[in-house]
Amino acid sequence: MCMCTHMCMVTKTISIMEDAYKILLAKKRKNESFSQLIRRELINKGDIMEFAGSLKKLSDKDTSEIKKNIENLRKKSTKELLGSS
Repeated sequence: MCMCTHMCMVTKTISIMEDAYKILLAKKRKNESFSQLIRRELINKGDIMEFAGSLKKLSDKDTSEIKKNIENLRKKSTKELLGSS
């Protein structure tokens, strides 16, 4: 009895905007294909609802610190996206 396995790799062409391509390219690791990048970024991210209510236990001081850090990160990322320093 002989058993043969044949795997055919199917490719699909997709169109994306230039800015989306640049975002993907920036996240892509050396020697990583775009397919590997997309799988890494989109698969097994978990359910955000698992964290619902987890911040209720923090003090007002800790909550303010977290909000301040988030605001600073948003400002920094916006500057980076716009290419300004």
